[in-house]
Amino acid sequence: MKADPDAFRTKFRKMASDPFAFYRGSACLFYADMADLKDKYADDRTSKIWIHGDLHAENFGTYMNSEGILVFDVNDFDEAYVGHFSWDLRRFLASLALMGWQKALPDDKVRELSATYLKAYVDQVGHYVDEPHDHAYALRLDNTHGAIHEVLRAARMATRVELLESVTEIVDFDRRLRRGGTSRELSKTERKKVERAYKRYLTSIPAAKREQHDVFYDVKDIVGKKGFGIGSAGLPAYTILIEGYNQALENDVLLTMKQGNIAAASRVLQNSEVEAFFEHEGHRTVVSQRALQVHTDSFLGHTTVDGVGFVVSEMSPYEADLDWGEITEPDEMAPVLDSLGRATAKIHCVSDDDSEESLVDFSTEHAIADAIGDDVAAFVEDLVDFGLGYAIKARKDHASFVDAFRSGAFDLVSAT
Repeated sequence: MKADPDAFRTKFRKMASDPFAFYRGSACLFYADMADLKDKYADDRTSKIWIHGDLHAENFGTYMNSEGILVFDVNDFDEAYVGHFSWDLRRFLASLALMGWQKALPDDKVRELSATYLKAYVDQVGHYVDEPHDHAYALRLDNTHGAIHEVLRAARMATRVELLESVTEIVDFDRRLRRGGTSRELSKTERKKVERAYKRYLTSIPAAKREQHDVFYDVKDIVGKKGFGIGSAGLPAYTILIEGYNQALENDVLLTMKQGNIAAASRVLQNSEVEAFFEHEGHRTVVSQRALQVHTDSFLGHTTVDGVGFVVSEMSPYEADLDWGEITEPDEMAPVLDSLGRATAKIHCVSDDDSEESLVDFSTEHAIADAIGDDVAAFVEDLVDFGLGYAIKARKDHASFVDAFRSGAFDLVSAT
């Protein structure tokens, strides 16, 4: 806050707009509450599972995986860590209850929808127990329908050229990044520093995902960047324009280099083995994403700037988020939530082939299935109750936050 109060003022304005936006931007509060919650589903194994860390209803969307397949999946792994598997489910269910409240859905409908999500999750975990080597499951164009199919189709219509033209311009027959707005020119000193960091980043790309063309990865331009979302307020970031697999301008590639944040869950968990495993927050984010997602972005990697960890990934034209504004009725929401439940089970049970992690050295699907036990109905009821109850708390916290922000209670971030 002290380093960039304007960025936090913008973040707080967004959080003040509605309870869901507040919930998205306050993962730290959620985990402070989780620290005091007795989790009956956490044992020696299920308290040490790779978790997304900020699993809410709007953290799902499309991406082009490293196999060239357009997939709908969980996204945004900035808060990923090793923790209780139920924390992901609880955070999602509370977000669903908040969304249901904003759509004026009765509690009984929210309960039904929450149960749909959880039952699909449990069923998919059971699938991985029966088929532990099945890494092929994914939500794709050929096996989806409804809202998820539509967002995949929309992402498929995007083009790299359109994305490039929106953020670059042609100067002397070559592309350069546009300046102005949220993009800033770098000094020579800062540019050299970022270029050195970029070279270090290249060594973090798994060999199997490295492109072999001579010109690939050549840097063409770099700008400083602001405005990557509520959770990244005030964190330094850069956009890097690089050469693609040849010198044709339509094949240029855009990368983001963003400072890694401290995972909110890590603040309430004390595990020296986990803490020692990560070199820095950028490394943590990348290792976590590879542990949670199959066929990750081919450009995903990490580096440091002045000893601080950064995450590097592609700014892809094929990323599109699920628009809940167009999904308003329970019968439209239910099939979507079934798919989201299965996608959540997948991140808990399946890792990328290039995952380098060794922290979770047991079968997570068996651990989760054992923790849930045979009484699935009790598991569902317990977590659904939590989701609705926590949503009420989040709405009250939102109101308190707005009053505090308006009255100047935050010393480092004024309301005006």
